[in-house]
Amino acid sequence: MSDDAYFAGKVCVITGAGSGIGRALAENLARRGAKLALSDVDTEGLAETVRRCEALGAPVKSDRLNVVEREAVLLYADEVKKHFGVVHQIYNNAGIAFHGDVIESQFKDIERIMDVDFWGVVNGTKAFLPMLIESGDGHVINVSSLFGLMAVPGQSAYNAAKFAVRGFTEALSQEMMASGDPVKVTCVHPGGIKTAVARNGTYAEGLDAQKLAAFFDSKMALHTPEMAAQTITEAVRKGHARVLIGWEAKALDLFVRTTASYYQRISNLVAGRFMP
Repeated sequence: MSDDAYFAGKVCVITGAGSGIGRALAENLARRGAKLALSDVDTEGLAETVRRCEALGAPVKSDRLNVVEREAVLLYADEVKKHFGVVHQIYNNAGIAFHGDVIESQFKDIERIMDVDFWGVVNGTKAFLPMLIESGDGHVINVSSLFGLMAVPGQSAYNAAKFAVRGFTEALSQEMMASGDPVKVTCVHPGGIKTAVARNGTYAEGLDAQKLAAFFDSKMALHTPEMAAQTITEAVRKGHARVLIGWEAKALDLFVRTTASYYQRISNLVAGRFMP
């Protein structure tokens, strides 16, 4: 089966489709002949993604959706099923960023990250999983992060959410294998991708948000969203349970696994020297 044939006609749901990896995924899948259910809280960005995908010939259902609002997500899943008749893939991609040490972070900052980056993934997975099973050829794709593989200072809340996504997704993968249900599960760990996540992120009081965002954009954002989307869709087509995006994600994953907890000392030294 050709790369495009695998996705042709499949109904693919993508959250956070208004920009970045979500938009690139939508365009990638549109080119491959998929039918798309796209959502975001950014309605202007979402409208642009829809315009691009429809220009590529893809049937698109577009909705404003806040993945934190569980009842809205459950209703949205029913509406997508009603619209297309079936759902094959869910890409739980929506996410936000926050930078701040634990001592400086407010409870509300940590809760917001967990609500969007973890509970948003849980809400999307739970809402669509029965439909994916019913399709006979389902796939859950949950976006974690390089920071779901290793912790770094200043990212405690984001680390917590992305580690939680990883654990949730890997457990789900095993459950689907054990039950024999026709659903594959993939956990995605992007490295530095050129998106607006740092510029649109929030920061603990007293931090220079502009300087930190500029550091991410200039020093850490190494790969395009299009490269990330291509890597993800290829991993989905091949049925991989885990996908690392970027050489730095692969290198740091190996570094953490080979140095065990000692990596924390090294990570702290590097961050102290190079982070603004």
